[in-house]
Amino acid sequence: MTTNADEPKTRQRRRTPAGAAVLREDVTEAIRAAVFEELAAVGYARMSIEGIARRAGVGKTAVYRRWRSKLHLVLDVVSAIAVMGLPTPDTGSLEGDLRMLYEVTSRALRHPVASQIIPDLQAEAARNPEIADAMQKALREGQEGVASKILAAAEHRGEIRPGMDEDLALDLISGPLYWRAVVIRSPKLPKGYLGALARATTEGLKAL
Repeated sequence: MTTNADEPKTRQRRRTPAGAAVLREDVTEAIRAAVFEELAAVGYARMSIEGIARRAGVGKTAVYRRWRSKLHLVLDVVSAIAVMGLPTPDTGSLEGDLRMLYEVTSRALRHPVASQIIPDLQAEAARNPEIADAMQKALREGQEGVASKILAAAEHRGEIRPGMDEDLALDLISGPLYWRAVVIRSPKLPKGYLGALARATTEGLKAL
């Protein structure tokens, strides 16, 4: 027999599916995808909840159920980039791991949507500390997590000395490619650039 104390829990369990159905994951993902498309099309300043909802094929209410403003929506989407992560290379050598990391990162940074969104959000980050923090997490922490594993593997193989300045090493690994792809926004990398960058970075790391 069900006691009175159990009845609220029972009713709560019965209500849960209805609440979960309101925030369907496919709708959430459609909205997130629409944010990227809208950012690329009009930029952060001109982006609106109405435009996102229209692009996602949902009503504005569906967006506001999940995020209370376009700022919080963009922060959520940008922050999600960091947790997606990059694959950790395992080629058996430091130079090989760096080459693979650069190839994957370069393709991601040169994706048409990313190449339009990142500079726009960087400009917004200069005016908005919350966006700056999200960009820091998305563009730096994700890359550094992989780079740290590459360095640890190289140290284990004896390719680099233990106890090096890891912050300096991480800057050396990530800086050049981001400079060319995000700051200079070179439309095309020179032939053999990634291989040359991996070799030069390897030698630089060995010298630290």
